[in-house]
Amino acid sequence: MSLSRVRALAVLGGLLLVAVIVVTWALVHDRQARSGLSNTACPKGYVVVDLSLPAPADIKVNVFNGTDQVGLAQGVSDSLKQAKFQVLSMNNDPKRKTVKGVVELRYGPKTVGAAQVLRAQFLIDNDTPDEFDPNRTDDVVDVVLGQSYRQLASPTEYKQKIGALGNPELPDNTCAAN
Repeated sequence: MSLSRVRALAVLGGLLLVAVIVVTWALVHDRQARSGLSNTACPKGYVVVDLSLPAPADIKVNVFNGTDQVGLAQGVSDSLKQAKFQVLSMNNDPKRKTVKGVVELRYGPKTVGAAQVLRAQFLIDNDTPDEFDPNRTDDVVDVVLGQSYRQLASPTEYKQKIGALGNPELPDNTCAAN
């Protein structure tokens, strides 16, 4: 066998090996195959949650002022309405809690994805404290404004942040809806 044929076979073998590795890695790390857990795959005692990312027009919010700044909830409510969110109510925080960060999100199983959209709107990260209540049955997210709130994201900032955040994470003791 000539030296050029040996080299060609070596290169071809190397490419085949790389292809096998890439395909194997893709199959092992395929999120789509595992993301569609059905309700029957949910362990006993776990709560089924909705991880879909709805459009702002499909998200219902209550806006609460968690600061001593007068009129903050009204201004943010107006801005959220301009961004097409459905603002149901606004008031001072019923828990009378002072929120130190930008915002605190309070939500239930039906609005895990909606909370992720609001994280992008307020330019906060997944590690920002929030209150997930597995017993909450409504489809509303409570937005409690904090002392560090300055403004909502611009449309460009929002798009960049929603991409950076990615899909929402499952809260503890939950599984994804179909």
